[in-house]
Amino acid sequence: MPATTAETLSLVTRQVSVAPLVLLSAADHYGRSAKGTRKRVVGVLLGQNDGKNVRVSNSFAVPFEEDDKDRSVWFLDHNYVESMNDMFKKVNAREKLIGWYHSGPKLRASDLEINELFKRYTPNPLLVIIDVQPTEVGVPTDAYFAVEEIKDDGTTTSKTFVHTPSIIEAEEAEEIGVEHLLRDIRDVAVGTLSTRITAQLQSLQGLHHRLRDISAYLQRVLDGDLPTNHAILGNLQDIFNLLPNLSTPSTASKPINGTDKTSSPSSIENSELARAMSIKTNDQLMTIYLSSLVRAITAFHDLIENKRQNRQAQEDKDAKTKEEEAGGKKEEGKKEAGDDKKGINGVANSGNDNNNNKKDEKKPDGSDAKEKGSGKAKKKS
Repeated sequence: MPATTAETLSLVTRQVSVAPLVLLSAADHYGRSAKGTRKRVVGVLLGQNDGKNVRVSNSFAVPFEEDDKDRSVWFLDHNYVESMNDMFKKVNAREKLIGWYHSGPKLRASDLEINELFKRYTPNPLLVIIDVQPTEVGVPTDAYFAVEEIKDDGTTTSKTFVHTPSIIEAEEAEEIGVEHLLRDIRDVAVGTLSTRITAQLQSLQGLHHRLRDISAYLQRVLDGDLPTNHAILGNLQDIFNLLPNLSTPSTASKPINGTDKTSSPSSIENSELARAMSIKTNDQLMTIYLSSLVRAITAFHDLIENKRQNRQAQEDKDAKTKEEEAGGKKEEGKKEAGDDKKGINGVANSGNDNNNNKKDEKKPDGSDAKEKGSGKAKKKS
């Protein structure tokens, strides 16, 4: 068990909030250095730690190497950590070195030794394991603090990690930046309603995962594998006490002298709660149904309009083709008529040429006759 219950409770109840910028930096560090390998990356966490709440607002990567065969052999450049920490102090003095992170995905034997190294810069360093390749829906961070564990047999104490809850919390400026980054990967075709339903589904899956962990923990405590922790059991009892009672007992009314017997106030409250939740659920389902119906009708209308436009375009194309064919036939008819006219003119011209040739042939004969007559006249004289 840990050294003191007060120390353990202070660490367990300490709230750790991680900024989205830290997750983006760790994912970028892993993508540049160890993507596609079994290596992990290590970095330094910067922020504020007031003893009750821990705010992780920034981080930077650190050169780190370890032997694949022997995990106890590792190297971390602490000179690089000191120089980078001094430069970050010049930029923002409020961001102090509060711990370190690695890409995990789980704790390793050398983490305690690395944690002791970071005690040079902060008395109680925070370890955050960032899952850069999450396979389940939920918060991709696990926060730990190192405490001393006292053995029951009186042997020397040893260090161990205690898990503390962590959340992803962004400031207003960071929310705007994250929304701007997510704008490029968001599916514009998906409506707001489907986005909300997807978010609710993911939330329910995360809740189911947490409830399964709680059930497994309670079963191990019941079997004696884990010791009883009254702080955890007290928190679980508070959680179950805050849950609404949806089990409505049967309040069948019995007629007394022609009138109905009224129900008890508790049953009325339960029935009203169940009725309110049923109404809310029915309203949401009706909204989903109407939205799906409207989207289907809109898609059907667009399909019909598209077919109508395609048909109109085809008809216009066919009409234009027919007009071009009719114009081509008219031009061919005009050409044929012109050729016929040219043929008639050619025939007429050839007839005139023949007549002229005949006249030319007769002229020599007449001249001969005249010459003969003139010869006879000369003889008579």
